[in-house]
Amino acid sequence: MATAAISSRADLAVRSTTDRVLLREFLERDRLFAAYAICDLSEHEFARTRWGVATAGGEVVAVTLEYSGITPQPMFVMGRPDGISAILKDVIRPRAAYVAALPESLPAVADHYRVDPGPEMIRMWVDRATFQPSMARVERLLPLDVHDLNRLYRLGFAAWLPSSAVAEGVYYGIRVNGHLVAAAGTHVIGREAGLAVVGNVLTHADHRGRGYAKATTSAVTAELLRSCGQVVLNVRADNPPAIAAYRRLGYREHCRFEERLARRTSPAWPDLAAPLRRLFSAWRSASAVQPALDQAHPITPPVDPTAAPAVDPAGAPLADAPEQPETGQPSTQESP
Repeated sequence: MATAAISSRADLAVRSTTDRVLLREFLERDRLFAAYAICDLSEHEFARTRWGVATAGGEVVAVTLEYSGITPQPMFVMGRPDGISAILKDVIRPRAAYVAALPESLPAVADHYRVDPGPEMIRMWVDRATFQPSMARVERLLPLDVHDLNRLYRLGFAAWLPSSAVAEGVYYGIRVNGHLVAAAGTHVIGREAGLAVVGNVLTHADHRGRGYAKATTSAVTAELLRSCGQVVLNVRADNPPAIAAYRRLGYREHCRFEERLARRTSPAWPDLAAPLRRLFSAWRSASAVQPALDQAHPITPPVDPTAAPAVDPAGAPLADAPEQPETGQPSTQESP
């Protein structure tokens, strides 16, 4: 597949790539942490992504994924910190993003981004051998239920789902007196890779503590395990009730990672005019009659590159932003 060379420094070379075989081979080194990214290599998702790789001695040492769409979108980093930093300097350069990174990778992101504080996240996983299903009664949600889903999610998520997300994913819910009070769904399904990601788990505040999150998550997980060997989900480390509910379903902790809103501090694009300015400056220095401090054309200060798009106080996109069900989002907070 095509790759585009960008730059190199010392033993590192960084470039963009569309080589899914190359990317998959690297991401499989930590399959469960890279689950979202591996699923995004599928034919359905790949066109919505941009990828950068860093190589040393011809071997891939770091990968960065940026999901396309209205800023901020999810960004995933994995690999050597110096490789991640180099990719973010020259290849993958969003003004703002929700970055998913292992703790040891976060300083590399901070080389180019101001990273907001946030709670530690836990990646949990289950397979057919460890799954312990719940027998509670739930209903499969269809695209025609999307209005009920969005009405529920507006109570806890700054997000919006189209009917296509329900049609392409797996969603289950529980109704009380005809009202949808709990639901669980999917962020992305990678059947080619045998991986799927559960998300959008929420129970109305008036109906918590009754096992509804466990029941809906169980139903989604059971259906996903029919076609995928492993299912993963994210949960905040400071949410013990949700963690306990998932453990009762057979989910186990794989790793702890950071999922933060990051705003770029270095310019989002390279200064392509800088070489011409240096050449012009050298020519003027050689031929100028006026003192060196005589500036012919004052430079207009650039637009502040650190300015970030509007977000709500919780750091999530405003409610009218497009949904992002296919990738990692702060809206993956699960409420039991």
